[in-house]
Amino acid sequence: QVQLVESGGGLVQTGASLRLSCAVSSGGTFSIYAVGWFRQAPGKEREFAAVIMWSGGNTYYADSVKGRFTISRDNTMGTVYLEMNSLKPEDTAVYYCAAARPSPGGLGKANTYDYWGQGTQVTVSS
Repeated sequence: QVQLVESGGGLVQTGASLRLSCAVSSGGTFSIYAVGWFRQAPGKEREFAAVIMWSGGNTYYADSVKGRFTISRDNTMGTVYLEMNSLKPEDTAVYYCAAARPSPGGLGKANTYDYWGQGTQVTVSS
């Protein structure tokens, strides 16, 4: 089993920065392959933001956040971070972290991920 707990959301103004944290704890036989961040705005589908490979640390980003968001991990602490800079009102959403096992599914797809956190709200005012 894997548990993920997000924190760090809040209300900020356009252009501000926030850092989200995702505390990851795993037990049993589940092997974490990647941890991703997704977001879901009201009335919209959950969309991919960024992902980091648990081993190796390769990262991938959605075009909408590339150059503004940075995903990183601290394997010692079991924490994945999402540093968000130059925030825009369209970044307003509930942000979720999720863990995936090795899978042929694309890491940009929500249904590839097996475990999800409860989400943290990010609101960017104009």
